Amino acid sequence: MLVKVYGSAVFGIEATTITVEVNIDKGIGYHLVGLPDNAVRESSYRISAALQNIGYKLPGKKIIINMAPADIKKEGASYDVTIAMGILAASNQIKSENINQYVIMGELSLDGSLQPIKGALPIAIKAREDGFKNFILPKENAKEAAIVNDLNVYGVDNITEVINHFNEDELLKPTIIDTRAEFYKQVDFPEFDFSDVKGQESIKRCMEIAAAGGHNIILIGPPGAGKTMLAKRLPSILPPMTLHEALETTKIHSVVGKVSNSGLMYQRPFRNPHHSCSDIALIGGGNNLPQPGEISLAHNGVLFLDELPEFKRGALEVMRQPLEDREVTISRARFTVNYPSSFMLVASMNPSPSGYFNDADSPLTSSPAEMQRYLSKISGPLLDRIDIHIEVTPVPFDKLTEERKGESSVEIRKRVTAAREIQSERFKEFENIHYNAQMSVKQIREFCKLSNESKSLLKTAMEKLNLSARAYDRILKVSRTIADLNASKEITSDDIAEAIQYRSLDREGWLG
Repeated sequence: MLVKVYGSAVFGIEATTITVEVNIDKGIGYHLVGLPDNAVRESSYRISAALQNIGYKLPGKKIIINMAPADIKKEGASYDVTIAMGILAASNQIKSENINQYVIMGELSLDGSLQPIKGALPIAIKAREDGFKNFILPKENAKEAAIVNDLNVYGVDNITEVINHFNEDELLKPTIIDTRAEFYKQVDFPEFDFSDVKGQESIKRCMEIAAAGGHNIILIGPPGAGKTMLAKRLPSILPPMTLHEALETTKIHSVVGKVSNSGLMYQRPFRNPHHSCSDIALIGGGNNLPQPGEISLAHNGVLFLDELPEFKRGALEVMRQPLEDREVTISRARFTVNYPSSFMLVASMNPSPSGYFNDADSPLTSSPAEMQRYLSKISGPLLDRIDIHIEVTPVPFDKLTEERKGESSVEIRKRVTAAREIQSERFKEFENIHYNAQMSVKQIREFCKLSNESKSLLKTAMEKLNLSARAYDRILKVSRTIADLNASKEITSDDIAEAIQYRSLDREGWLG
């Protein structure tokens, strides 16, 4: 008897429906075809033991299982329940009249219980697109998949519940989540708040500008100055994610199995990879089925690279294209995968190998040549994609001991959100531009027009401070954001003057 059951394969952040055809005929043997990997081939042992332990068995006949389309590699153990239900249906051990209306996924333990799977959200989205009305999967993934509307999602603990459902002995109850209600109820602030930061008012202002315009930022300062503390609090002042952004972000994290039991991700991601990570870990990839890297897991959030010069140069250089295009393309001989990677880059670094500026008061000093050699580990093209450079100096003792708390993230976030709304209105006719940092040269010329006074100031600054040509467009972008924070349509000379301060690494002679 031939029976068709349905599963799904995740490719990139998209899913493809897999038809599992099970044919049982006279003879003996177990044959699994359709380009399965070792984990899928080993499913026969898990299925046999699980069925035996719940009172069922593999039929002693010739079993042929085809996983179509046969040219797509099937990976992982999440097809166990799909294959097991196909075998039970084909051997008439369960009722199977409506089994073709279900997508069934799950990894089997030997006692029949189900282990969670990866990619539940993209699988659910694809199931709905392909006209399926029902999705059975492990209970740990149910809330994640239930985000998708118009799809009955059934979370189960073991395969016995699935069998009873099809035999109509005990019907499963769908997991129901009001996605919009849950999203707006859960939108909140992270545990880190800017009110905890003592002093550093100028740096807080700089972080507010970066958040308002989506600008990449690098913090340069000695150990203990507060660079990491400030970076960790940046997500708390970013505008709340929209429902679309939350779904997109959850989809990426679902592929790597990093979605919490709450289902939808409500907070903007903050990724902080160690400087020893490889270029593949940072950008994504893999030998067989590519996985998203840190830059994609930071999509719609913040990627924090602490001690930037300590990262491998190759790992940093592969970030240049994603920073520009806001997506990463991973190409292999037989396929190409695209992962979104629209993130804010926040980098921090010491000014020298010793960790301190070239200052007589510093505990340790490095010569200007050593400092230059250390800073040159960061390439010009990468630095060119960072809009704001700011020096972070240690906080004086009297500031550290102040009882008064600083301005909270809630208040800063209100100003940032208002500035982002101005930018959304400005760029509403442009499909891929939502905030100032994404402006191309064409948009800069259109939306960053300067008065004669502002032009004169910028010209003088570039000549006297020996600012590089690459700093010109960055200054205009940042000054546009400063004007938006002030709710000003025009860029004033004060806006230009403030933006010029945020190009430390472009100033000739900065090292002394």
